[in-house]
Amino acid sequence: MCHRVGFAQAKMAISTRTRSVGGAPNKTMITIVTMAATVMQVLDTTIANVALPHMQGSLGATQDQIAWVLTSYLVASAIATPVTAWLASQLGRTRLFTFALAGFTVASMLCGIATTLPEMVLFRLLQGVFGAALVPLSQAILLDTYPRSEVGRAMGIFSMGVMVGPILGPILGGYLTDQFTWRWCFYINVPLGILAILGAIAFIPETSRAIGRKLDWAGFGLLSLAIASLQLALDRGEQKGWFQSPEIMMEAALMVFGLYMFIVHSATTRRPFFDVRLFRDRTFVLSNAIMTLIMLVYYGSMALTPQMLQGELNYPVLTAGLVMAPRGLGTIGAILLVGRITKLTGPRLLIGFGLALSALSLYLMSGWSLMISPREIILLGLLQGASIGFINVPLTTNAFTTLDDDLRTEASGFYNLMRNIGSAAGISITSAILVSSAQINHGYLSEFMTPYRHIDTPLGMTKTAGLAFLNADLTRQAMMISYINVFMILAILCLLIVPVVLFLHVPRVPPSGEPMVLGE
Repeated sequence: MCHRVGFAQAKMAISTRTRSVGGAPNKTMITIVTMAATVMQVLDTTIANVALPHMQGSLGATQDQIAWVLTSYLVASAIATPVTAWLASQLGRTRLFTFALAGFTVASMLCGIATTLPEMVLFRLLQGVFGAALVPLSQAILLDTYPRSEVGRAMGIFSMGVMVGPILGPILGGYLTDQFTWRWCFYINVPLGILAILGAIAFIPETSRAIGRKLDWAGFGLLSLAIASLQLALDRGEQKGWFQSPEIMMEAALMVFGLYMFIVHSATTRRPFFDVRLFRDRTFVLSNAIMTLIMLVYYGSMALTPQMLQGELNYPVLTAGLVMAPRGLGTIGAILLVGRITKLTGPRLLIGFGLALSALSLYLMSGWSLMISPREIILLGLLQGASIGFINVPLTTNAFTTLDDDLRTEASGFYNLMRNIGSAAGISITSAILVSSAQINHGYLSEFMTPYRHIDTPLGMTKTAGLAFLNADLTRQAMMISYINVFMILAILCLLIVPVVLFLHVPRVPPSGEPMVLGE
């Protein structure tokens, strides 16, 4: 009995600390804590990319082997994301959030002290498992902290972390690697993680638990098989030659099998892994479809641009990151503007405008050449960053406004899962198109370089050395044409998404506490 009284007193004390004057939750501190967790998790999807060559030498790995440092994190995160809602119902959302933060922080420290490749891959797996819950839980906590009339503001803040984090990752990773060592790409999470844990304990109130709720283990296993197979195929497809490789063919077959069996199982079981009410909500389903396609475009272009800057324009790693940094400023500026005008325009107009802006920026990028100036790269980066700010906030806000409150954690997990799948697909598909197009372009351009044509070789070079020099320059030109082709394809895809936006239901958001009304 005394134990129960003590627990109740402790719970009351925590609840008191999480309230500001007037009895409302301390929105500012909850927002800071959740955003710290979000930024920390999304940064780790890109911060290690620029450090891979340094890690390769330090860990004694080949280029193919070191890629598992990225793949292991993405696969583990993708598999663990869908189970977040069930874990939150069993442990309590704040307990799970705090536990995930602690695990992610410890795993980050272990990654920093890893001395062999197997250790690094294992610790990255743990980092992915613990980090998977941070973004959906942060989103769900913000949705519950802010009233329905302020959901747009909350999702604007959330979008800043989700969209700006991957842009800052390569910049921060390049700086830490150049000034210190690659290990600081992971050590930097430790102090931030400790502060976030303390903030979560002090300011985020606990939710009720549904301990009797059972997990659909069969559905979870089938979905995990499909997600893991898809992620592996996307991450390793370019290295292995896609469907010319038996490994990729097997992964594709397992993905199709797992997805088919998951759908059949979900349609026939009494308690499926995902609540079927999610998929009866037209607004939520369409928002997920649009977000997946937008992430495909955004991450596809964002992954190719630094490659082009470093590979074709010979920018140093840090310089390439700094040139791309204004993209994040464009996103932040657009998000701040959307927060002021969203009640005047409505989400469909903002999303459509953002897609048109994205298409315009990609179309202008398709006019780049090897002589492009940093100023033009920065200006178009600002434009493209602004476009995703106009899209992401109203789309994310609209996706959750018609859902019941008890579905928010599960819906957030599914929404972020589709976001991750779209991002991974965008990076892999655009990379595959780039490589294929470069080979074709090289073949066309090389028709003009034959021993039977008069070719002026650079001064002081033999004809053989001159031909090799010209071939290297031809390869750069072929790659640049390929980048242009991909940017044009992505611009067209943006325009093709616009008609889908017209089918979104736009709910009229009433004052807090009143029921939601659907409008046209």
